[in-house]
Amino acid sequence: MKYSTIQYEQRGHTACITLDRPERLNAISDEMIRELTEAYATVEDTESVWALIVTGAGRALCVGADLNKAGTPEAGTFSGGVDTQGQPMLGSYRQWDAPQEATPPYLQMTKPVICAVNGIATGAGLDLITTADIVIASDQASFFDPHVSIGLVPGREMVRLARVLPLSVAMRVALLGKHERLPVERAYELGLVTEIVPHDGLMDRAWEIAEIMNRNAPLAVRGTRLAIRKGLSLPIYEAELLSEGYRLRVAQTEDALEGPKAFLEKRDPHWRVR
Repeated sequence: MKYSTIQYEQRGHTACITLDRPERLNAISDEMIRELTEAYATVEDTESVWALIVTGAGRALCVGADLNKAGTPEAGTFSGGVDTQGQPMLGSYRQWDAPQEATPPYLQMTKPVICAVNGIATGAGLDLITTADIVIASDQASFFDPHVSIGLVPGREMVRLARVLPLSVAMRVALLGKHERLPVERAYELGLVTEIVPHDGLMDRAWEIAEIMNRNAPLAVRGTRLAIRKGLSLPIYEAELLSEGYRLRVAQTEDALEGPKAFLEKRDPHWRVR
């Protein structure tokens, strides 16, 4: 697949999407949004892909929206009848929803996402962290949100961050803007990332974690991920019922028979993903 703002690679059952505008610290452009949308759909639709890694090229994961367009007319306007993606205005659900920019469709996709934070993560770049299922970080990573420092309201970025960090910490990050940075050690202490890795070994560790996860039954992994993700927005009773529904669906698959059989026969399971 040929892209100009991202890289796409598949090794075994894992795909890796790398934001690839290092000269702009992987700032999100309209073209990057289009290419990421296509790449995320490819991951979800490719049967041989069981897990996704998202990372960045250069010294940043992502610094959010590209501000080169600040103060210039929008490429897509209501008066023009099309949006920045060239689609009829309000002609798709995407346009009615909160803008997702670089974020994977984490509430719709089934496959787990690992975020490998290679450096600076700011603004909408934080979305890649708060919507990932497993987050690891280079020892050179740092985190902040500059919106209020440039006269903007962060919106979804801080709403998501406040569900991951303690409220007082999220408020401090949001309201102090570019003047408050979380070093990677502090991010680890707070649970924003699960592991700090020497910078040069970050991607090797990301591929390793994906491979370990892929040793498990893919459908069970997906059902577990969906139960947790979707259950977070529900009262506990409804979340338990939702989880039970996923459990019952997976219990009827061939892999649900293969797992216990392989365990009793003391061999590695052969997952057929059905």
